[in-house]
Amino acid sequence: MALSQCPKPFGPLVHSWRAQAAIFLIAIAPLAARAADYAGPLFDAHLHYNEEAWNGSAGPHSPADVLARMQRNGVKAIVANSRPNDGTKALASLEQTLQAGVTVVPFIRLYRNRADYDSWFRDETIYEMVQTEFARGVTGAQVGPYKGIGEFHLYDSANANGPVAKKLMQFAEKNNLAVLSHVDDVAIDLLMAHAPKARLIWAHTGIGGAPAARVDALFARYPTLMGELSYRPGLTCDAGKLCPEWRALLLKYPGRFMIGSDTWVNQRWQYYDELMKGYRVWLGDLPPDVARKIGWDNGASLFGVKAP
Repeated sequence: MALSQCPKPFGPLVHSWRAQAAIFLIAIAPLAARAADYAGPLFDAHLHYNEEAWNGSAGPHSPADVLARMQRNGVKAIVANSRPNDGTKALASLEQTLQAGVTVVPFIRLYRNRADYDSWFRDETIYEMVQTEFARGVTGAQVGPYKGIGEFHLYDSANANGPVAKKLMQFAEKNNLAVLSHVDDVAIDLLMAHAPKARLIWAHTGIGGAPAARVDALFARYPTLMGELSYRPGLTCDAGKLCPEWRALLLKYPGRFMIGSDTWVNQRWQYYDELMKGYRVWLGDLPPDVARKIGWDNGASLFGVKAP
């Protein structure tokens, strides 16, 4: 029997139940919306395709393998920076990358090998290599110029004043190249002093755990500074949701943050699905327009990538 056909003695009870159910549904609707994972496209703004991943044709993660991981996770564009740069050029050159619907934004990595991590900031041959790569550009399916420099590391922030570090910052500013830097908050000030208008992307937004208040102050001081959020300590709390201070910071600067996988070792490729799922969970904790900006729009706007 339909509720509308209930005998009259049950009428008030039925109407009361309906009213309470309607109130309950209205009350939980915002919670359900907030709980939904972000379902839009993702821009992976910190990806490495290093030699140990591909290793010629015998590597554990062929182009087909890594592209499949991107495809099934809705990753439509990547900032590729690899050691050596051959990995980035391989991804950009392949027709199968286009067929997978992935746009490659190529960066010039400063490292030819692991030894370069500790000396690049004073090594003139690194500066020469960057200039040569920049002049050559990228050829193949996604032909075009390089869009950035990095990722580079500074384990001692004082090395931001190294002669090659200074020249590379100025080179990037002159040629409108973004810079992806794995540094502490002190080095941010030093690097920006060399090139005040440079588009600096702070890898991990401080992997050492600079407080949210310090990040806020740096963002206020440098309008072209952006934060990439892989490995960021204190970003998420219970159930993979954003910690309160970081949620507030992302809401304050919705146009200044991006996500990334940082596939610096092969293990990160094996967990690529989980990494992207984790981003979708906490992005779903944000208003939809903010989630879209951080998940896709900010990277796409920075590098002129068309919407998928």
